[in-house]
Amino acid sequence: MSAAVRRPRFPRRPLPYAAGAVAALALLAAAGGPAAAAEPAGFTLTDPRITESSGLAASHAHPGVYWTHNDSDDGPYVYAVDAATGRTLATVTLRGIGAPRDVEAISVGPDGRVYVGDIGDNLGGTWDHVWIYRFPEPRTLRDVTVTAEQFTVRYADGPRDAEALMVHPKTGRVYLASKKRDGGAALYEGPAQLSTTGSNTFRKVAPVDLWVTDGAFSPDGTRLALRGYFTARMYRWQGGRPEDLGTVPVPLQRQGESVSFTPDGRTLMYGSEGRGSQVEPVALDGEQLPQSARRDAGGGASPDEGGQGKGAGGTAPSYGKGALVLAGATVLVLAVRGLLRRRR
Repeated sequence: MSAAVRRPRFPRRPLPYAAGAVAALALLAAAGGPAAAAEPAGFTLTDPRITESSGLAASHAHPGVYWTHNDSDDGPYVYAVDAATGRTLATVTLRGIGAPRDVEAISVGPDGRVYVGDIGDNLGGTWDHVWIYRFPEPRTLRDVTVTAEQFTVRYADGPRDAEALMVHPKTGRVYLASKKRDGGAALYEGPAQLSTTGSNTFRKVAPVDLWVTDGAFSPDGTRLALRGYFTARMYRWQGGRPEDLGTVPVPLQRQGESVSFTPDGRTLMYGSEGRGSQVEPVALDGEQLPQSARRDAGGGASPDEGGQGKGAGGTAPSYGKGALVLAGATVLVLAVRGLLRRRR
């Protein structure tokens, strides 16, 4: 009796099927839209003087530079840090102001001026006033002393402990967010123009369900991010009011105190207190991306931002893309079935 001839275990001509699978995968990848921009690298604050980095803001005049400052017991100093190396490129000393008490936040306005929030209250919200300082962002990065404006701030509903100051990049209006959720954390709006004479009254515009340690507007002004120690939330900014878009990931940090958008609006940079602390990036996607970043990525815009409608994912529906995905999936299934049939 002759031995049975054994069939080969693998197909002799798998190339058409493999090519079909590869084509299907390529089609699916193309249907998914353009690749996301590379996430920027984080960096470590190497300056031994910066031990309690409590605020963070991307420079408008110097790409790749972030402004930061210590919390309390440091003096009237603001530091320009190179994100590529973590080194301090310039120290700005503020004059013309009183002794800083509890500096908690920093933001750069559309007028090219830096706003520093001496708005913390280590006594649990009992100081009857706090301060905001403002100075022009230096054109060159070198150690310099500048004369700053000082604004007295009061809240319409009484003293608050706050650690977040945000300047809207289009209107220039200043907003503060009180810290403690159990104490009625909220977002407060300042007057259209701050005045160095008298007091500037900030009024509550929305409650905040978060223990807020910092916040930032996106560069195009369509998103507001507020962070706490362990979580953060993103808001759509429309008509001067926030609309909650859900939580945003926060890296595990020693004491998370600061946040800033990158200049392109695609990434949040999270900072922490502590000597040699790290600034860590978290990329945004979907509806939490600012309008300009979503438009650049081909994601469309939601109705309040000039779009024609949105699907469940928060972007304008694309039936052509859906057809491509379906076709690609069909080709992939047929290719796999062909391979399995030939292996029998």
